[in-house]
Amino acid sequence: MPCPALPDGFDFTDPDVLHQRVPLPEFAELRRAEPVRWIPQPGNVAGFRDEGYWAVTRHSDVKYVSTHPELFSSTLNTAIIRFNEHIERDAIDAQRLILLNMDPPEHTRVRQIVQRVFTPRAIRALRDRLRARADAIARAAVAHPGPFDFVTEVACELPLQAIAELIGIPQDDRAKIFDWSNKMIAYDDPEYAITEEVGAESATELIAYAMNMAADRKQCPAKDIVTTLVAAEDEGSLSSDEFGFFVLMLAVAGNETTRNAITHGMHAFLTHPDQWELYKRERPATAAEEIVRWATPVNAFQRTATQDTELGGKRIRKGDRVGLFYASANHDPDAFDDPGGFDITRDPNPHLGFGGGGPHYCLGKSLAVLEIGLIFDAIADALPSLTLAGEPRRLRSSWINGVKELRVEAG
Repeated sequence: MPCPALPDGFDFTDPDVLHQRVPLPEFAELRRAEPVRWIPQPGNVAGFRDEGYWAVTRHSDVKYVSTHPELFSSTLNTAIIRFNEHIERDAIDAQRLILLNMDPPEHTRVRQIVQRVFTPRAIRALRDRLRARADAIARAAVAHPGPFDFVTEVACELPLQAIAELIGIPQDDRAKIFDWSNKMIAYDDPEYAITEEVGAESATELIAYAMNMAADRKQCPAKDIVTTLVAAEDEGSLSSDEFGFFVLMLAVAGNETTRNAITHGMHAFLTHPDQWELYKRERPATAAEEIVRWATPVNAFQRTATQDTELGGKRIRKGDRVGLFYASANHDPDAFDDPGGFDITRDPNPHLGFGGGGPHYCLGKSLAVLEIGLIFDAIADALPSLTLAGEPRRLRSSWINGVKELRVEAG
């Protein structure tokens, strides 16, 4: 097979590329002709002081890497595929304290503790409260006399309120969580004028906030999930700093990703009106999974090879970084019929929007699916004639498929 022709210097993690679009045509070409391809990164642009990474674009290969942590580590270089070129190595290594960047057995220990937050019983207990919150969010949006920003007025609210409900953060503090999480992931976008230093300060503030919660529960246990996670040390619990890093991960993994899935999903509905009419009429249970596939809020994570190995016919050397491109996997015709179509009745739907399986499969999947279903039910009831009032303004980011603004009108 001939090697696919990409423009000189084309990099799938270039924030300038992702600011404009998800590079689906280029992904398709790689899947066809060179599904595992070396992408050079001269000049330490990613912060890793190496020469580049392997782009993994096929659904089957992304799943393989995800399910073999003994060969592909999340800890060695973290799961974040691109930092700023000026980042210090100590700042990268410090992120190994986040569950996302751990390998077994430490990952297994921490995950077994924090998964208590996401039991089916815990999620069911949230359903009625989150439904009421989703309805209130949608009804409040109806009051806008003209165009409004769907991101800030609708999409961001339920994920923030869900996190607050889940771990007992006062609802009045959700604006702080929103601000801190935005600053942590927005350092690539000049509109925000956020430096890596500001992002690090925001992470520190969020961790300190959560650690104070943990310390308070250790002193005065309550009947809540924070106490369950941190107070019963003899039964296996998180230290205060581990709880702090867990809340930091929630702020991004449970807030930014779900918010962007909701935003991309609304845009998909409004540009596929037949699907919006179908949803309003039938509310298919399969819709949330298709919205996540279509949105793929995390464009890519990475792993690092722990030994020489082979993948997709290429020899991967020990220490090489391997990029897992979920947006490409979720458009792989070997895994999906008509992958370019938005079909809310798609079933089965083996998308990798919650990860490719293995130890890092998304802990909060059931909560995210619940939130997406509830908010679109509420929108369908309160805002059935919603229309676009402008094109989405995308986030400039090397790994988040984000939307900063989506102007809509109640109609």
